[in-house]
Amino acid sequence: MTLRPWREIAAPHEDVLKGTFQQAEFAADLSRVHTGTASPEYGDPVLFFRRTYITEGIRLLLDSVVKRITGTGGDPVIQLQTAFGGGKTHTMLAVYHLARGTVPAADLQGVPPILDAAGVIDLPKARVVVIDGTKLSPNMPDERGSIKVNTMWGDLAWQLGGEEAYEQIRDADESGTSPGKETLARLLARYAPCVILMDELVAYIRQFDEKTKLAGGTYDTNISFMQALTEAVKAVPNAVLLASLPESDQEAGSRQGVATLRTLEHYFGRVQALWKPVAAEEAFEIVRRRLFSGITDTAAAEAVCRSFADLYIDSGPEFPRETQESRYYQRLVNAYPIHPEVFDRLYDDWSSLDNFQRTRGVLKLMAKVIHRLWKDGNNDLLIMPGSLPLYDGSTRNEMIYYLPQGWDPVLERDIDGDRAETTAIESRDTRFGSLQACRRVARTVFLGSAPGTPNRMVQGIEEERVLLGSVQPGQQTSAFRDALRRLSDRLYYLNSAEGRYWFDIRPNLRREMEERKKRFDEKEEIIPAMQEGVKKAIAKGVFDGVHIFTNSGDIPDDSALRLIALPPHAYYGKSDVQMAKTCATEYLRKRGDQPRHRQNRLVFLAADADNVRLLTDHIRSMLAWASIVSDYRENRIVLDNLMAKSAESNLEMARRTVTRGIRETYRWLLVPVQEITGGKTSSDIELEPYSINPGAERPVEEIERVLKDNEALITEWAPIHLSSLLKRWFWNDADTEMKAGEFWENTCRYLYLPRLLNKDVLKRTIETGTDTKDYFGLAAGKDGEKYIGFTFGKGRRSIVVDDALLLIEPSAAAVYEESIKPPEPPEPVKPPIPDGDNERGGGTPPLPPPPLPPVSRVKNRFYGCVEIDPITAKIAFSQIVDEVITQFTSRPSASVTIKIEIEAKDDKGFDENLQRAIRENCNVLRIDPAEFEGE
Repeated sequence: MTLRPWREIAAPHEDVLKGTFQQAEFAADLSRVHTGTASPEYGDPVLFFRRTYITEGIRLLLDSVVKRITGTGGDPVIQLQTAFGGGKTHTMLAVYHLARGTVPAADLQGVPPILDAAGVIDLPKARVVVIDGTKLSPNMPDERGSIKVNTMWGDLAWQLGGEEAYEQIRDADESGTSPGKETLARLLARYAPCVILMDELVAYIRQFDEKTKLAGGTYDTNISFMQALTEAVKAVPNAVLLASLPESDQEAGSRQGVATLRTLEHYFGRVQALWKPVAAEEAFEIVRRRLFSGITDTAAAEAVCRSFADLYIDSGPEFPRETQESRYYQRLVNAYPIHPEVFDRLYDDWSSLDNFQRTRGVLKLMAKVIHRLWKDGNNDLLIMPGSLPLYDGSTRNEMIYYLPQGWDPVLERDIDGDRAETTAIESRDTRFGSLQACRRVARTVFLGSAPGTPNRMVQGIEEERVLLGSVQPGQQTSAFRDALRRLSDRLYYLNSAEGRYWFDIRPNLRREMEERKKRFDEKEEIIPAMQEGVKKAIAKGVFDGVHIFTNSGDIPDDSALRLIALPPHAYYGKSDVQMAKTCATEYLRKRGDQPRHRQNRLVFLAADADNVRLLTDHIRSMLAWASIVSDYRENRIVLDNLMAKSAESNLEMARRTVTRGIRETYRWLLVPVQEITGGKTSSDIELEPYSINPGAERPVEEIERVLKDNEALITEWAPIHLSSLLKRWFWNDADTEMKAGEFWENTCRYLYLPRLLNKDVLKRTIETGTDTKDYFGLAAGKDGEKYIGFTFGKGRRSIVVDDALLLIEPSAAAVYEESIKPPEPPEPVKPPIPDGDNERGGGTPPLPPPPLPPVSRVKNRFYGCVEIDPITAKIAFSQIVDEVITQFTSRPSASVTIKIEIEAKDDKGFDENLQRAIRENCNVLRIDPAEFEGE
């Protein structure tokens, strides 16, 4: 099925869509809810619980509060101490709405299961006291009707029971002295069940000093009150106190604030209950409920999550280890439509920054992200780190607000936006541009590294985590890996070392490298470096010679097959062929100042017109990095260890980039040909272009494959093709023979003839063709009108391709064969039959035949025997065949028999395996007899 983007499945809330959210809307304000001036999402209990995800921490806390209100247990004092923005105030609001009971508990989403677990059927309404340290003034009494409330304990009493309750502690309030725990216990018991919510205590108490007495009392009296209150609440079974304290000294503020925090931690620590803060997994649902109205198609959402999970499992080690676990699919479902990696980075990394609010900060940032992505029509399957619209000023400002000064140019120059280098790279390279690979990679690195720079001992994020934040199902991870390497080579503020990547506000060595790039001379340094790179990439392979940017005068004009890599200015493009054609034609027509004859032995390799400039730039970068590393090692420049490692890593990466760039650039194989029209060859030389695969492991083998597949290089040739060419170009009525050596020379010269790998290809073709009378006759030479060593259809081996060897047109060979057949011998003369008279004794007797003249004896048999060294037997036997046996086989009337006698002896004996192998081989080779004997 087709996967649908997040925007078609998850609908954001109206305020997120319209961008009408405000900072205050994300800040749960307990006082405003208490006074009835908060927005409905916080002030309306039903709407509040509808948008609130009951985390494990909130569930445990509400369970304890319910039991406390009903007097069936629970913790009397609960301290909420988490990082800034960790959900303390939001948790207090949940308690506030539940305890007040203004609406039935059954109408509050997520609350009935808590009541059921606590065994509570009817939750009684409780008096709720809200003391907000940021609203109280130490020296400005708060008028409540006709009463002026001065202190926290006066405010507590007023909220519990109005004037009646206040009268019980009026003296303590007016004098600024703390009431005792017994007085507070009686007060709480009188108005129980009651819930006391105290927020921002440190912010209030730190304003007192030890010497000055204010309307709200002194520092000591406020501390004493808190101690007494915790003890009093403990003594009343249906009273509960929740107080929030900052987690860090920085949140506590001044030195007095830190001292206040330590003191309160001491007193609360004696009676407090533990409260579990929001876990990262729970944050998924918190954010989803607050920012999205719901999932319109659960099946489609699950299909997207499954496709991501399958991608991670199928790709194995390319992604972090946790993605290989089956539970990661559930994390994707829980976090949908936001990728879990976004939450992991924000909660693990960004929450460590000063002033970044764990929940509130994430909500505010993601609201801006979602608004911009929705407005821009983003069609990603999930909102990922690579999706963050850092080109948007509002989103960018929200992120860099928490970072040190100096991040603006980093984002603008290196990461995102119309003027960013990532955008420029994608506009030049459609492979990256079609996926926004560079921008997605840069955004992911920024999200994962900005909060940790330069405070971490181990900086940056691993490549596998960059891929996790960038790649979607259906996309190739290789494109994003290549984009990461391209950025490492191009960006000013991106650093890398030991497989980790990070952005920093300090420029890396990129600027120094960029300056050095300009120093290198193209002719003296760039071209030689490119030449060396091409030489390493292209081995000899099937070629007798490989020439890289070599002058034409230095390339021999012989029958050797040669590959010539044209210099980079002679590039080739489908719409720009002239540069390569002009240069290649110059090689073909001349060898220096002399004409070149054997043109058909040259094949050319040319640079791609679109890539040659980029390759030149890569080489400049490589040389610049090499000079930096060299200067560092020679103590000509000073670098810290991290920068030195970065320089060496960048040099190695630049070398790999150049190696890859050479293969991607030198990918055009140009084969010279001449067209034949109307039986005549064109005088113009054409170049047949063939693209070679730049990803081939061994480029020279890929070149050989392309040549062979397109018949631009013949390694095996059928005799019928040789015969056809001979008939077309060389045999005619007047000339029925062709010198084999001359034919080979012609194939080396003329571009309209086939390009044979070497002379052995022609030799094998001729030898194969001699087995039949269909193609040609063969002669070792010619004496007048007589062919020497003539054969026709009888097979010949071990021939020598030279000008003495003649290829004879088949019909002419047949006529010649007929002419040299020996005449048939005459029939023998029968002796005369004697007549009857002679038989009877009469008549003249016949004369005796005359004596035959003496005839000299003809030598018509040869026998030779030689003992051959078994080590060099192969070579020796070949020489015997060439020097002796061929002399006999060249005579049509001679018959030759060759017998090989083998005798082997080993005093230790021959084992069974050897005997079996020898017998089997002898049987195949028809060696008979072949026996083993014993003494």
